[in-house]
Amino acid sequence: MFQVIGLASRASRTQAMFRSLRFNSSNTQMNWVDFFKLRTESKRINVAASSLTSLMGAFATLAYLGNVEIDVEQPIFGIDPFMVLGALVVVGGVAGYLVGPSFGVRVFNMKNSKVLPAFKAKDQIFLQRIKRNRVDPSSQSFSNPVPDYYGERINSLSKYKQWLRDCNAFRRKTEEFL
Repeated sequence: MFQVIGLASRASRTQAMFRSLRFNSSNTQMNWVDFFKLRTESKRINVAASSLTSLMGAFATLAYLGNVEIDVEQPIFGIDPFMVLGALVVVGGVAGYLVGPSFGVRVFNMKNSKVLPAFKAKDQIFLQRIKRNRVDPSSQSFSNPVPDYYGERINSLSKYKQWLRDCNAFRRKTEEFL
């Protein structure tokens, strides 16, 4: 009973979102091909932003550590100082890499501001389809791995259809062999 109420409220929220999109934007209709192109573009922008911020973080850490006076003969926490400095530069690069997608999302939103409401609505529909059709990973094994649980590698209609076939094959294998 609680699931029916939850589904009904979720459906009414989705309908309200689509109604507000219909009145707030001029072009709410987006086909799946355009959606997957924008989704691929978003991922590429995020990777590029992560790469740039990773380099900036590593170089900023290196520039800071280059100005700090360190006695190279004294160990830091019992470790060679050059190893510690190298590890700090790597940590600065990793921190920059983690900050990158926040900049990438902003760049993508500014670049595609006209179609952003339609893209977000289509993305919500896509994620609901992924959630509805994905398999239960509790029965996975080395010989029967779960097919892309979050749908991250789906970037076209043909890959989505292949993902659906893979999910059905996974379900069939788990029913036959368990």
